[in-house]
Amino acid sequence: MLRSSGKRIPYPPALRNFVYRLYARRVEGRLDHAQVPKHIGVILDGNRRWARADGLSTEQGHQAGAAKIDELLGWCDETDVEVVTLWLLSTDNLDRPEAELTPLLGIIENTVRNLAADGRWRVHHVGNRDLLPEATQRVLKEAEQATLDNTGVLVNVAVGYGGRQEIADAVRSLLLDHAERGTSFEELAEIVDIDLISEHLYTRGQPDPDLVIRTSGEQRLSGFMLWQSAHSEYYFCEVFWPAFRKVDFLRALRDYAARHRRYGF
Repeated sequence: MLRSSGKRIPYPPALRNFVYRLYARRVEGRLDHAQVPKHIGVILDGNRRWARADGLSTEQGHQAGAAKIDELLGWCDETDVEVVTLWLLSTDNLDRPEAELTPLLGIIENTVRNLAADGRWRVHHVGNRDLLPEATQRVLKEAEQATLDNTGVLVNVAVGYGGRQEIADAVRSLLLDHAERGTSFEELAEIVDIDLISEHLYTRGQPDPDLVIRTSGEQRLSGFMLWQSAHSEYYFCEVFWPAFRKVDFLRALRDYAARHRRYGF
């Protein structure tokens, strides 16, 4: 802030952006890529509140949030992050009024198509696909198939996702799998363990998230990756998701690198 006759005067936007870029460059220059999390989960929160603060519609807020995703993935690619999980739509969101849900699903479908068309990312859906409209299911399936051979960042798009739902689906999948094999309940009870359940999660075969970022200032997980985040580090950022900047992302990585992970109490 500048001061004039005792009054606080905001920096001009161009100057403020220049300072942010310099600061981001400084933070990035000091970042040890060996300490960067390999898997980052992101709870993209605050689209509606950001829109409301600017006098915009909810749909415009979701559009702005979707546009930010491409920037985030670019930052992840630059810093050697290997897996990103983006929570785009929870199972609770499916109960929203149709007037809000329908445009939101359309925005998500376009976002997924754009991720697939980019050519860099591998797109993988995490969530219960059966809960989603057929059109959304088709877009998710086509994006996965089209990007299967890509070698860039693995992007998990969490659509129709809930942590409790995932665990219930994993247990159901495990039971059906062993029923087909003819495994008795007694035999199954003997072999069920953490690893066996993990093999039936939406993210099976992937590393668990090292870092979970939530924007908008809310300090809770809301059921995001309940099983996988048992040993994750959390970073809660005050800014709404559409306003999330590279410097905010780099601060999260810097904070993560400074922590001593004990994987226990």
